[in-house]
Amino acid sequence: MADLSTLRRSPLTHLADRMAAASAEGTVSLSEVPFLGMVSLRVDPSVPVAAVLGAPPPAGCGQTTGTGDLQILWLGPDEWLVVTTNDPVALVDQLDAALGADPGLALDVSANRTVIELTGPQARTVLEKGCPVDLHPRSFGPGRAVMTTLARVPVLLWQTDDNHYRLLPRSSFAEYVARWLLDAMQEFTT
Repeated sequence: MADLSTLRRSPLTHLADRMAAASAEGTVSLSEVPFLGMVSLRVDPSVPVAAVLGAPPPAGCGQTTGTGDLQILWLGPDEWLVVTTNDPVALVDQLDAALGADPGLALDVSANRTVIELTGPQARTVLEKGCPVDLHPRSFGPGRAVMTTLARVPVLLWQTDDNHYRLLPRSSFAEYVARWLLDAMQEFTT
């Protein structure tokens, strides 16, 4: 049987060259980080899943926890998105085992979203053109993630470092978001 992973195609493969060409080193850059593992975790916060995740799930709105290859983003009082570079199916199995008889759900949702990375000193300015969240460092900084909209499209916006943002739109909206960002970057890249 053929290796099915060779058939896998990210939502923005066809725009990779355009995003690279539109990026301006040291100003603003746009790229896709395809095929990250994503696990939706719904569980009572008192259930001990920290041993599996390597960190406790964040306790409040906009918070993130985790280290290295596994990050946990708060989506609601009993809902998190776990983003990982590891195998999401194995992670789901480990979380299911940790849940035991406790009510909860761990589900691989990796194909649901893609990750668009916007970096550089002008990244925040580009986002501010179409995002209603106050992105000033006094309100939103590294380690924060919120559900919001960008150009009227729902996205999960995550600031991973100074001048480094990850946008997680649904795969069906990824092209629209990427093209909107390309347009919003033009004043800095032409």
